[in-house]
Amino acid sequence: MSHDRPVIALEAVSLRYRLAKQKIPSLKEYAIHWMKGALEYEDLWALREVSLALGRGESLGIVGRNGAGKSTLLKVISRVLKPTRGSVAVRGAVAPILELGTGFDHELTGHENVYLNALLLGRTRKEIDEKLDAIVEFSGLHEFIRSPVRNYSSGMLARLGFAIATAWVPDVLILDEVLSVGDARFLRRSERRMEEFREQGTTILLVSHAVEAVRENCRRAIWLDKGRIEAHGPAGDVIDRYLAFSESG
Repeated sequence: MSHDRPVIALEAVSLRYRLAKQKIPSLKEYAIHWMKGALEYEDLWALREVSLALGRGESLGIVGRNGAGKSTLLKVISRVLKPTRGSVAVRGAVAPILELGTGFDHELTGHENVYLNALLLGRTRKEIDEKLDAIVEFSGLHEFIRSPVRNYSSGMLARLGFAIATAWVPDVLILDEVLSVGDARFLRRSERRMEEFREQGTTILLVSHAVEAVRENCRRAIWLDKGRIEAHGPAGDVIDRYLAFSESG
């Protein structure tokens, strides 16, 4: 870990969703309830007092059950969501793959979506032109790149999304379940690229239900449960604690 100031720093981050208690079947009825001041809400805290610091070139895995707050945490770090409380500081360019299909227009072809996704990552058309062949090559989707992505499998979407996000070396790479859906060949290529990025100083955050992928690719890990950090430390130790908890429950 670098002795410079952290690339990612979270201080007591909490995020609250406000959920309507009533089941309102239509927008019209919602508007009527809102105008009458009759809407009632309950609070759902997706994250609670999360503090975390990551330096240049560090890799962090995030494990936990469904609904534990893993994807919400990645969205906060990616600046997609703003925390209700606490502070978030992220230095440098962030390349996020948050959910399969996010950023893709399913009516456009894979070729067109390369440009769409890369533009959303802040790349210029000239930069994309220069990387297009390498993106297609890495994804292995030569035969399908001119087909609409609505016809792609989840594995194909993962391959294309990863190829686009990693065509340039980012300061921070955020991966949400990407390594859980690809085939073995894609997984090996992705892991090699992640290792190359780490060596060049990229900070990596990885969420995966495939805990062995976290064990293999991350030196540190956190276990989230009900929005709180239940454990934080060496990846192997955290995963063992999480698995023991899961098996006991």
